[in-house]
Amino acid sequence: MTPAHREGRPLPCRTRQPFSRGGTVTDDRLADLAADYFQDGTETDPFAATAWGVAGHDGDVPDPSRDADRRRLDRLDGFRRRLDGVDAAGLTGQDVVTHAMLDRLLRTERAELASGFGVGTAEIAVSASLVGVQNLVFGTVPVVRLATPEDTADYLRRLEGLGGYFDAAGQRYREAGADGRHPTASGVRQAAEQLRGYLASDLSDDPFLRPAQGDDATRVAEVVQRTVRPALARLAATFTDALLPVARDDEHVGVCFVPGGEEAYAAALEAHTTTELTPEEIHQIGLTRLAEVHDEVSALGSRLFGTSTVPEVLRRLRDDEELRFDTADEIVACAVAALERAQSALPRWFRHYEIAPCVVEAMHPAEAEGSVLGYYRPPADDGSRPGAHVVNTHEPWTRPRFEYEALAFHESVPGHHLQIALAQSLKDVPDFRRFVYVTAHAEGWGLYTERLADEMGLYTDDLTRMGMLSFDAWRACRLVVDTGMHHFGWSRDRALAFLRDNTAATASNVRNEIDRYIAWPGQAPAYLLGRLHIEGLRAKAEQALGDRFDPRDFHHHVLSNGAVPLGTLTDVVERWVATA
Repeated sequence: MTPAHREGRPLPCRTRQPFSRGGTVTDDRLADLAADYFQDGTETDPFAATAWGVAGHDGDVPDPSRDADRRRLDRLDGFRRRLDGVDAAGLTGQDVVTHAMLDRLLRTERAELASGFGVGTAEIAVSASLVGVQNLVFGTVPVVRLATPEDTADYLRRLEGLGGYFDAAGQRYREAGADGRHPTASGVRQAAEQLRGYLASDLSDDPFLRPAQGDDATRVAEVVQRTVRPALARLAATFTDALLPVARDDEHVGVCFVPGGEEAYAAALEAHTTTELTPEEIHQIGLTRLAEVHDEVSALGSRLFGTSTVPEVLRRLRDDEELRFDTADEIVACAVAALERAQSALPRWFRHYEIAPCVVEAMHPAEAEGSVLGYYRPPADDGSRPGAHVVNTHEPWTRPRFEYEALAFHESVPGHHLQIALAQSLKDVPDFRRFVYVTAHAEGWGLYTERLADEMGLYTDDLTRMGMLSFDAWRACRLVVDTGMHHFGWSRDRALAFLRDNTAATASNVRNEIDRYIAWPGQAPAYLLGRLHIEGLRAKAEQALGDRFDPRDFHHHVLSNGAVPLGTLTDVVERWVATA
């Protein structure tokens, strides 16, 4: 996943170009609509523009208020009226995909905003996890490159604006509380503790100083000390003084316990999974898939540890300290080696693409504690910054060695980097399709490549293959615990126990993951549902084409349209199979 993925919104274009494929002229009304929709997306969320390296908004901050959401809703309704004026039956080529994507995105974002919670239920998502408002800023704002005086001026303007941004976020939390929409006490405590740790850290190691050198660093440090840190101190005070006394306890962490939560959860599930599956159906899919993975764990555990008893295999993986890293450098080296092996094997499984390079970076300490194992940061669109697998090296002695190869294949190559850098390189589609994030397709592809890496012979041994299976079990558990908490009303402890008992995840990872799902309802199930959909399409293509099936062609059609809803992906693949 990437920092921009936290919002899942499209980003704006800088120019409006005619698009075509195979000599087909794009419908002008659709091209204009796509460009305007994209432009409005970045003006709404300039942090996402920075994360994707789209120029022109690095000095801006979003407006997190309810009024801003209402204004966005009005604009979405205007875009919908324009889309309804385009005759879908008369479209051809990439216009068919563009129309289908706009139809889905306009519908699902509108449903999320109409729930009143914001995109991703943001107004109750107080957390130290990936989706906490402070981590969104820590992980996104400092990635800019200050190559010119104008770049520095933009950066300083954004830092000055963070004061108002954090204050507005705090105000929205208070407004939500007045409506009975309270965050969880566990999330509030963790977020407040994280901010206290940040505020106590040395200014010279502040994450916002990372892009700056020399005199620029001095100017940035002055703004951080005068504006950013006091604003985060006020936000921490809001957490402890206004939110914590009325926060939901661990027995009521699901959004189903919040007024309007049932509708908000349904909207979030549809937005992320791009399906109409019910929570009950998703829950059962998770249980079924978990049982299948446990059978594989049993078989491989017999070879590795001499036992086929799943709880014992998981205990060995979780508790054996010999299977942990010793240093942060070892974690980075593991990810680098996996990336290099994957890049060498690409020609046998993928067509050749001219895309940006990928690097491995350690996560900044201010962000790392309480965060995920790693994420992907896209390259800058202008080529000034490579894509990056950002890996969490906090307390390396707690991190299992066997998990980090699967993680690397998911986040870098052949996973998110190949997928996202290729999408950015597309020249014959509207810009919003080069940058949009559709969770089920994007994360479904990431999971698909963890298994594909095994086909490609990329895992170094059976232990790292067990890491792949452990990740599989973890993703199946996501369907169970996400629906369990947010639809069936499970407690935090019940969700923690289910994830702990059915995976090899360490106690700290189990806690971080469950707290992420609490703060971000509906997002986590999209990973496995997306992967199962891609695998189903591949199986059908293999059956239909027989000896003519080439995985390079299949992968090309899955990736070469950018991220798309699962129904649109089905149409793309079926059209290819019919003409192959």
